[in-house]
Amino acid sequence: MRTILQFFAFMSIFFLAFLALNYVVFLGIAALFNIPTSTGFYILMILVALFYPASALIERTVSNIFTRSLYTISSAWMGISLFLIYFMVSYFILSFFFKISPLTAGIVIIILTGIVSAYAIMNSLFLDINKIEIPMSGIKDDLRIVQLSDIHIGSIRNSGYMEKIVNETNKLNPQVVLITGDMVDGSAKLHTETFKAINKIKVPVFFVTGNHEIYEGLDEVYRVLDPTKTRILKNEMVELGGLQIIGVEYSFGRDYLKQTLLEIEFQKDKPSILMYHLPQELKAANEAGIDLQLSGHTHNGQIYPFNLLVKLMFPYLNGLYGYNGTHLYVSAGTGTWGPPMRLGSRCEITLIELKKKIVF
Repeated sequence: MRTILQFFAFMSIFFLAFLALNYVVFLGIAALFNIPTSTGFYILMILVALFYPASALIERTVSNIFTRSLYTISSAWMGISLFLIYFMVSYFILSFFFKISPLTAGIVIIILTGIVSAYAIMNSLFLDINKIEIPMSGIKDDLRIVQLSDIHIGSIRNSGYMEKIVNETNKLNPQVVLITGDMVDGSAKLHTETFKAINKIKVPVFFVTGNHEIYEGLDEVYRVLDPTKTRILKNEMVELGGLQIIGVEYSFGRDYLKQTLLEIEFQKDKPSILMYHLPQELKAANEAGIDLQLSGHTHNGQIYPFNLLVKLMFPYLNGLYGYNGTHLYVSAGTGTWGPPMRLGSRCEITLIELKKKIVF
């Protein structure tokens, strides 16, 4: 019941925001093409705004190829409508300096939006292999780690995408796979078969929860992951070849990481990796003696220029950062949320090569 209420609360808020977005888009198109804003015009606008929450509700209830197609189209429309607004705003600014026919501008805007949308959709289908090297004191030998994050398995990305990720992961010959949250999307009912490809990973797999596991319901996530070889770390530490792997669950709480690290037993003088979905509290991780923190959540903004907005909330947006000897790597995400698009970012699998640091 709680999950259902959370879903409806989220969809209600989302609908209002999506309605505002469509209002701007429809009025802009009407102005450019001189379309009268009649009652039918506003009814159509409301129906389009309802398209996403309605398709999401149907998909959560009865999932099949038809409902998944509706959900994918409605999700793509979110991205398309954003691009329409970008170009409309650009036209509005340019019109102060140049005389441009609204009809001509409208045609150009539609064409440009189509091109950018097609590119963003195609771009989201590729998986980049991002390789980084990080020196670490105390490890006996070099270590190859694959980090996956924000896969968002659901209506758009499902068992086929999970299989693709597993195949690419195995090609990298890692010694351990670490998944830093948002394995699931929350857009469709979960089935154990969707995640069975994980069992093909040839090395230990560890996972910590993200915000979308909370939205879906932890019991449901645990149910579908239990038959796999995934080890879910719930505010605990495991040791792998002398390396301490610490997993902290997602939480909305302030200073949650700092408080939780105080409660987990591990040794500061031994090498350690922290798995935590949010790229926050790096100072707390450093004070706790963590050598490397792995996070995700930001998607590197996913669609430009949202990276600029996301960076205001999460200064550690994407890539490798350092603080007093502690490293933080923030993954751009292995999947997408919402629009199946990437503009100014790529889906990634991260290969982290820990290099034995020689101390003189």
